[in-house]
Amino acid sequence: MTHNVTLIPGDGIGPEITRAVRKIIEASGVNICWEVVEAGAAVIPEYGTPLPDHVINSIKKNKVAFKGPLTTPVGKGFRSVNVALRKELDLYANLRPAKSLPGIAARYSNIDLVVVRENTEDLYAGVEHMVGRDAAESIKIITREASKRIVKFAFDYAVKNNRKKVTAVHKANIMKLSDGLFLECAREVAEEYQNIEFEDVIVDAMCMKLVQDPGNYDVLVMPNLYGDIISDLCAGLIGGLGVAPGANIGSEVAIFEPVHGSAPDLAGKNKANPLAAVLSAVLMLKYLEEFQAAELIYNAVIEVLKEGIHLTNDLGGMSSTIEMTEAIIEKINQPSPLT
Repeated sequence: MTHNVTLIPGDGIGPEITRAVRKIIEASGVNICWEVVEAGAAVIPEYGTPLPDHVINSIKKNKVAFKGPLTTPVGKGFRSVNVALRKELDLYANLRPAKSLPGIAARYSNIDLVVVRENTEDLYAGVEHMVGRDAAESIKIITREASKRIVKFAFDYAVKNNRKKVTAVHKANIMKLSDGLFLECAREVAEEYQNIEFEDVIVDAMCMKLVQDPGNYDVLVMPNLYGDIISDLCAGLIGGLGVAPGANIGSEVAIFEPVHGSAPDLAGKNKANPLAAVLSAVLMLKYLEEFQAAELIYNAVIEVLKEGIHLTNDLGGMSSTIEMTEAIIEKINQPSPLT
């Protein structure tokens, strides 16, 4: 079977790590027809926008996309292409697994968390304006529909992946209407899943508890802003954004991407760590129901990390992007000891 997948190479190190992904997936035996389209700052001179219509149309047609990191200007310029894609395609669920990996320096060795972040509203809806010259106002939007949808996604994910507990994260003690509505919806949805443990935790306490004892948690579900912060916190628990995969999933379309930045200072130097991109590709293959290939690639990554020989500089090694990619491919091609 051939899968049609849109590929957005991205900025900075994006083209290098997406090339690594393509080579590794090819080695796994999965047939993907990549439709390559460009987005980001580099296409503005030609199209007048960082997100041309043909990019959106390609993703809508293929239903699945893989994306490299795109640079977002800070405090000026265009809004995040990532946010625009999520809004345009109604990619309401941001999935951020955080699982400990062998050989990766981290404070913990047994992390296995999943952050499920609502992706379409909250303060990230972008409803903000100036109030005179000296004040700015942003409007926090929480709806019953979006809240129930994301909590149901979290519980369905827990059921499908044999998870035991879902924790709703909120600030309903202060934002009694907006976060209060989210919490109300979470409790209502939880009633439909009696075999999954449910609890709710205030967001600031959640940050402390994750640092103190992350082993107490399993699947975390929360509104947009908290999800952005806590998913990075969880990445820090396993070694950083360089090993953190991500997915943005809607009812009809899904985009998979590493969650780190574009690292323009490393662009073209063959030094970028491809691991987060490769692990995001594993998520994509599972979504495409290519479970055997996903497991094959994941196990190859684990073996490379255990050996500790072919690692990029940020992982404590001296290897290049290409060398680490080839090491993973070599593990994929090794015959199973059972054959």
